Amino acid sequence: MKRLAILLIPFLFFSCKKRNTSLAFITINATIDDNSNTNNYDVYIAGNMAALGDWRPDVHRMEKNGNQWTSTIEIPKGKKVEFKFTKGTWEAEATDKNGYVPTNHKIISYSDTTINYTIHHWKDEKYKPFGGITGNVIKHEQIKPKGLDARDVLVWLPPEYEKDQNRSYPVLYVHDGQNIFDPSTSTLNRDWQIDEIADSLIKNNIIEPIIIVGIYCNPPNRRDEYSNYPLGELYQDFLIKQLKPKIDSLYRTKKDRANTAVLGSSMGGLISFIMVWEHSNIFSKAACFSPAFKFDKFDYVPEVEQYKGKKKDIELYIDNGTVDLEAYLQPGIDNMMKALKNKDYTFNWYLAEGAEHNEMAWSERVYKPLIQFFGKK
Repeated sequence: MKRLAILLIPFLFFSCKKRNTSLAFITINATIDDNSNTNNYDVYIAGNMAALGDWRPDVHRMEKNGNQWTSTIEIPKGKKVEFKFTKGTWEAEATDKNGYVPTNHKIISYSDTTINYTIHHWKDEKYKPFGGITGNVIKHEQIKPKGLDARDVLVWLPPEYEKDQNRSYPVLYVHDGQNIFDPSTSTLNRDWQIDEIADSLIKNNIIEPIIIVGIYCNPPNRRDEYSNYPLGELYQDFLIKQLKPKIDSLYRTKKDRANTAVLGSSMGGLISFIMVWEHSNIFSKAACFSPAFKFDKFDYVPEVEQYKGKKKDIELYIDNGTVDLEAYLQPGIDNMMKALKNKDYTFNWYLAEGAEHNEMAWSERVYKPLIQFFGKK
């Protein structure tokens, strides 16, 4: 019996080393398009878990095999994994065949899986995405706000602006101006296409002709500038005391509050709301796409809840999607809408089922506030 026990111990020891059945092995293959040179750089995966560098672009290097790069990771079954391919920096992430930066790749797996991708181009290549600017856009370079970094400002003029010298126009101020007209300057190489959309609405006699002013953001301080924090106060002063007077002096604008609106997304949606709420003598309308009313360290809901002054004469458009970050922002949006209703404010809210948090999604909906604010009666 003693000998039998000795023989069974190793068997029992090794039989306990079973694979964790709650995990799945995911093999990711990325084939580099033949037009790309794969000899001078490494390919990385950056994603939303520690094994993929927690979105750091230079941590998880893939293994090279010819023109294909491969990597196998172990993930909990049913977990949503999001990732992108890079060359070690976000300035050189993979783009699609048209030169656009795609949304995050997503995987949810309940078993071992192999998934194949093709990388057509990289963001740092000279290859430019298709698309461009529609209409007449004038660039004012490196305008320096007081206390803030300099930034470019773009002004889109409506059709017939040059021909009808006696006409003045409403003005829409838009934050993150680098993302609204030109795909080559947009964060994901996909712009809002607000120029094409406004041009079409005007030519089809759906909205009044308007001037659109796009203000570039300052990436390092974007969040604070688009909030009610001190940098946000300086940004508001810039628009009200410096930029608007400049635009009014250079272009044939309707200068009154009734013809001055503001629009933005995410933190830009927050600052749009702040500007119409705190400066309703200047702005009468605000479009807030996927607004960060209550996000991270920012929470503007109490400002509305605790307001005891005279009811403001403002017009609001609010919308959001339902996927990923959009769902995370939803409670703050719900809280703000409740606060507005309790103060007897009306607004238009649109829920875009299945929409993500990016320029492509906002582009599909931007016609809504344009018609609401500037539609022909």
